[in-house]
Amino acid sequence: MNTNIFENSKLRKAALGVAGLAFVGGVTAGPAVTTALDEGARSMAPTAAVAAEKPDTAKLIPNGTQGVQQDVEWNEEQVGNAKAIIEATKANGMDERAAVIAVATAMQESTLNNFGHLGDRNDHDSQGLFQQRPSSGWGTVEQITDPEYATTAFLKALKQVDGWEELPLTAAAQTVQVSAFPDHYAKWEQAAADLVAEHWNS
Repeated sequence: MNTNIFENSKLRKAALGVAGLAFVGGVTAGPAVTTALDEGARSMAPTAAVAAEKPDTAKLIPNGTQGVQQDVEWNEEQVGNAKAIIEATKANGMDERAAVIAVATAMQESTLNNFGHLGDRNDHDSQGLFQQRPSSGWGTVEQITDPEYATTAFLKALKQVDGWEELPLTAAAQTVQVSAFPDHYAKWEQAAADLVAEHWNS
């Protein structure tokens, strides 16, 4: 038998054995497994993938921002809700601009908090990230307080707005939300674009 073939075969078996150990042992086995790999097996490992590029600003804010923009430091829960909106947008086959409109709308409606009923402070029966109302046909309380459902419902309505892709953000959002403060969505455009740029490909 060729010595090189024999040695390569042993090396492959060693690598496979260690890979199996990692699978069984889970994440905590990682450092020990890495130590166990010899130099030959380590050289077989694939190189790390290059991080995906962030979406282009022209795609996120095609019309430029309108008015003074809000500068807010979001907490972990709020960022998590923004990411849920972004993922739901992608799941619905819509682009980064739709995600910016959806995130900015939720910023204005709930500051990215998935609110339940707020009692005396509630606007009628408005709840969830988009402050949708069961009495207006948006869904049940359980549905509208589910970020994926709420985002999908918002996007379904957005798709019905003629030329939404070309509209200023506040006009697109207002057509869906019918807010008493139609111009307030505009101030969140940059903040929404920043979160979408950060998490669209993450």
